[in-house]
Amino acid sequence: MSESDPRPSERRPTIYDVAAAAGVSKSLVSLVLRNSPQVSPARRAAVQAAITELGYRPSAAAAALASTSTRTVGVMLDDYRNLWFVELLAGMQQTLTPLGYRVAVADSTVSGSARSALDGFLSLRVDAVVVAMEPTDELSGVTGDVPVVVVGGRDHAIAGADVVANDDLTGGRLATRHLLDLGHRRVGHLTGPGGAARRRAEGFVATMTAAGLPAPVYAAPGTATEADGYHAARRLLAERPDLTAIFAANDTMALGVAGALHDAGLRYPEDVSLIGYDNSALASAHLLRLTTVDGLSHQIGVRAAAVLVARLADPGLPPGAQLVTPTLVHRHSTTVPRAD
Repeated sequence: MSESDPRPSERRPTIYDVAAAAGVSKSLVSLVLRNSPQVSPARRAAVQAAITELGYRPSAAAAALASTSTRTVGVMLDDYRNLWFVELLAGMQQTLTPLGYRVAVADSTVSGSARSALDGFLSLRVDAVVVAMEPTDELSGVTGDVPVVVVGGRDHAIAGADVVANDDLTGGRLATRHLLDLGHRRVGHLTGPGGAARRRAEGFVATMTAAGLPAPVYAAPGTATEADGYHAARRLLAERPDLTAIFAANDTMALGVAGALHDAGLRYPEDVSLIGYDNSALASAHLLRLTTVDGLSHQIGVRAAAVLVARLADPGLPPGAQLVTPTLVHRHSTTVPRAD
C-alpha cells in the first residue's frame, strides 16, 4: 500500500476494498475466497495481490457465508433440564471439535415448536441436524434440507435419517432383573413420555411377567422431571404400600422418588430399593448414590457425530441404525428386600 493512500490505518479493510483495488466485483472476490475454478488466472492474481497489499483477512462470519459449509451442527432438544443431554453433547463435541465443527443447541419448547427450532438452524445454514427429541410431523421432510441423525429411542421416524440409540428394551430388562435377583417380588415402575421410556417400560413388564409377577406401571403426569417423579411416586406408594422396590424411567425422576420416600417416612434402600436410568452425574452424587442403568449417552454422542461426519463426506450413503447396549451400575440405593 502506497504512502499516499488516505485509508485510515485503524480501519480494517473490507471485501469491497479488495474489489475496488483489484478492479473487480465483490462477487468475484467471493469466488476467489472460495477457491472457485470459475475465476480466470489473471483476475485471481489481481484479487490475491489486492488482498496482500491491503492486508485483508476475511472474518469468520464472512468466511462461513462465502463457503458451502458453516462447520456447524444443530442439536434439537425438548427439555434442557434432562441430564441425559449433557453426556450426549460431550460425546458429540469430542468427535466434532477436533474436526473444526461447532455445536449449536435449541430447545423446541423454548423456540415454540420443533419447526421453529429447525427453521432457526436452517437460517444459520447448519451442515447437519441431530434430533435428540421425539420427532413431530413438522420434521417429516427435514432430510430434504440437511443431513439428520435421530438419537435415542423414538416412537416416530424421520424418513432418510440415521438413528443412533440406546437399547432401552434391554435396559428396562437389566434394571428389573437386578431387582428380581436381589429377591424383590413387589416392584413398581414409573414411566414417562416418548419412545425411550415406553421401551424401558416394556422391558420391565416383560421381565416381571416372565417371572409370574404383577408389573404395575405408573405414568408421570408431565415430562419426566423431578417433580413428575415425586408426584407419580406419591400416588404409587399410596396405592401400593407393599412395594419393596421402584424402578424410575430416568435418574431425574428417581430423585423425585427419593423425595417422596422421605416424605412418606421411608428410607432407601432399607425400606424401598430405588433404581434409575441414564447414569447421569446426579446418580453418582454422594447424597443419592443411585443404582442406575448406564445408557452410554457419551458413546451415543460420539457415534452420532461420526455418522454425521461420514454422511457429510458421502451424502449418498444409505441411512442406518445403531443400537448401543446399556450396562448396570450398582450403587447404594438397591439392596435385598426388607423382611415382612
